[in-house]
Amino acid sequence: MFYTSPYLRTRQTCNNIIEGIKDLPDVDYCVREETRMREQDFGNFQKSAEEMEKIWEERAHYGHFFYRIPHGESAADVYDRVASLNESLYRQFRQDDFPNILVLVTHGIWSRVFLMKWFKWTYEEFESLKNIPHCKYLVMKRDLKASGYKLKSKLETWDDLSEAELQNEVLKAAKEALRQVNANNDAGDVITDLELQPMIEAQKDAVETLREKNKKIKDTYKKIRSSSNSKNSRYKDKLISKFKQDTLSDCTSVESFDDMKL
Repeated sequence: MFYTSPYLRTRQTCNNIIEGIKDLPDVDYCVREETRMREQDFGNFQKSAEEMEKIWEERAHYGHFFYRIPHGESAADVYDRVASLNESLYRQFRQDDFPNILVLVTHGIWSRVFLMKWFKWTYEEFESLKNIPHCKYLVMKRDLKASGYKLKSKLETWDDLSEAELQNEVLKAAKEALRQVNANNDAGDVITDLELQPMIEAQKDAVETLREKNKKIKDTYKKIRSSSNSKNSRYKDKLISKFKQDTLSDCTSVESFDDMKL
């Protein structure tokens, strides 16, 4: 079964996937459009480059998850849509005739929010994830022993990147976001690459702050783990389990495809 966002790009992607499987023997499928799977709304902008620069700097400062773009959505708003869809999926999974493979054809931010909700990731984990490339497959496999799902696709974080790679990724992310903004800008005041530079610098600063925060958390965890102080050891088990819960993506994203049979 395919669920697809109603946007043109996802419709086209879904159609291309189906073209590759439609002639395979013993493969049955159906397609449903799901409005809750649409990408984050970046607003119907009629703003100058200066106003857009201020908005993007604020977004980088406050975080992509909580910052609501004027006349648009925050990733937290997308989270509410995802939560509603997940409840619908949970009910469908209980049906005996539900297909054994479900394909969600959607968008980058929506995908990260979906995984955050499904695996109960933290806000910090969402912010630490690098943007998902176009047409990337994210595979989840059911684990019958654990009565849940495991993420088989490795996700990259900002911490995985060198300085040069970070600059390139931030530039790509900013251009993709501005592409959507310019497409919705009825005033015709298109933002240029030169005007984009302050927004890129703001996002780089935000990523560096996040990196430093993550480093402090990891260093604190290592210090607690290696400490033999009896006062700390009272809480050691609780701290370990909390850390594992907060870094669930690290635990589930490193598995290989070798034993995967869908």
